[in-house]
Formats: sequence, C-alpha cells, structure tokens
Amino acid sequence: MSNILQITPFMLVKDIDSALDFFTNTLGFTLIFRGPPEYAYREREAAAIRILEEGPGNPAQPGTRRYAYYIDVRDVDALYAELQPKLDLLPEKDVRAPFDQPYNQRELLVLAPDGNLIAFGQAIPKISSQSDEKG
Repeated sequence: MSNILQITPFMLVKDIDSALDFFTNTLGFTLIFRGPPEYAYREREAAAIRILEEGPGNPAQPGTRRYAYYIDVRDVDALYAELQPKLDLLPEKDVRAPFDQPYNQRELLVLAPDGNLIAFGQAIPKISSQSDEKG
C-alpha cells in the first residue's frame, strides 16, 4: 500500500472566518479541523487546504520560516524509518523527527536546501475525554 496520500498547501489569510465561509459556501469544502492558532483544515474530495490567519503567535508570519509544502501520509513513522539513512546526512537542525502537534497531526519536518520547510503529516485520532463521553 502506498504511504503518501496527498499534498496540501498552506494559505495565509487576513480573516480566517471569511476564508472558511468562502471555502464552504462558494467552493463546497468541508471543515475537518479548526483550532488555535487560528488554523483550519478543509477537504473536498481528494483536495485539501490548510488555512492560517495572520497575526501574533502564528509561526507562518512573513519573514519567518514557513511551511511551503504539507504532504499527508498514512504512517509518518514508517516514512521516517525509510528516509532516516538519507536524512542523517543532512545538518541536524534541518530535520525534526516525528512528533505530535496539538492539531491532531503527527509530523516529520525537513528543511529543503532552498529554505522551504516540508512537513510530512499523519492524522492522529482525537482522544475523547470523559466529559466528551458524557456530553
């Protein structure tokens, strides 16, 4: 079975609510996840987009390192194991081994020679709390 699912771009916007309204009501995308820092993930069929709102605390502000490419995979740890011999040849600061993000993704980050940050991400299930089960 192939590991790579799709590539999803990031879109930096001034107003996330307007962007979400446009992607939902105009383009027919479905909201999959929304969370801080003003981040949303939308899908329609095999297409997806990650939307970030400009503002303080957002790591994708102009002048900072930004995600340029986000590649969705089935198993980020298996991909890391496959790529690790070659990744070990890169400068240590250019690779971050798989780790869990608060927005329900497990990610492997690799800095390309041109400075673009490539993220390989795997969706991880949200663990429901006891209060979610009662509600």
